[in-house]
Amino acid sequence: MPEIVCLALNPTIDVSAEAEVVRPTHKTRTTNESFEPGGGGVNVARVITELGGDVEAYCVVGGVTGALLTELLGRIGVHTHIIEVHGNTRMAHMVYERSSGLEYRFIPSGTDLTEAEVDAALDAVRGANFSWLVASGSIPHGASPDILARFGAIAAEKGARFVLDSHGPGLHATLGATPVHLVKPSLNELQAIVGRKLDIEACAEAAMAMVAAGQAEVIAVTMGAGGAVIAHDGGVFHLPPLKVEVQSAVGAGDSFVAGMTHALAAGHEVEPAVLLGAAAGTAAVMTPGTRLCGRDEILDLHEKIQDIAPRPVVVRAAE
Repeated sequence: MPEIVCLALNPTIDVSAEAEVVRPTHKTRTTNESFEPGGGGVNVARVITELGGDVEAYCVVGGVTGALLTELLGRIGVHTHIIEVHGNTRMAHMVYERSSGLEYRFIPSGTDLTEAEVDAALDAVRGANFSWLVASGSIPHGASPDILARFGAIAAEKGARFVLDSHGPGLHATLGATPVHLVKPSLNELQAIVGRKLDIEACAEAAMAMVAAGQAEVIAVTMGAGGAVIAHDGGVFHLPPLKVEVQSAVGAGDSFVAGMTHALAAGHEVEPAVLLGAAAGTAAVMTPGTRLCGRDEILDLHEKIQDIAPRPVVVRAAE
């Protein structure tokens, strides 16, 4: 059985293309079309696979698009456990407009899951053996907001570590409801949790408060061009970003989670794990379209990122 299981409750087929100009009403002729397996859990499993990790994606798929997603995953060598449902797997579309350099992303919500289908996914994970469980991506329609907390409870029963990367109701309903080893909110998601705008220092204070409250052992807040803030019981630090040419934002956060989880599962401490996560996330933004980063790209950036020293952030003691 795999060391790491990645949940893909709402995976996608990511379709990317380029167009000279995107205009309403008129037909937009595209070129360089590609089809890639995607969605949070799938992307994490893809990057961990690239890094040589022992991982399996547990994918909820359905319909003819689900069959295509399964085929695409097989082509790139991602070990996959399929959980079949009645609806069609969603297809996301990304169009890069050459004239402006803008990227347009269209993300459907996905199919509704029945209670029986949710139970089937829970039973599949309950029957697996693993040391790490990664819940990455949006929760599917038809599932209650506490669905990820229920998977986290299964991980806790098995003595496995639970990694959380979701947003909105799925994130809010899981933090504090089940043991979480690592959670990776974006800055916007953390601001939604605390209800205010945050600079680096305020972000560090909020993250450390969450660690102190037992909501997660490690909190890694990705801030895009602002780098990342990481909090754990050993302190809190800010990792500045590498300055690179951004090609696409697709899969950057998932790649960060993959790199960090892979390193933690291999026994590395938090700080070196963050460096691998940052290298993977940076490699993803340098890759055009929906193609994720490769092993060589990640390792090259990982060597360069060693020169960027994480900066400890001093936070005020809680009153």
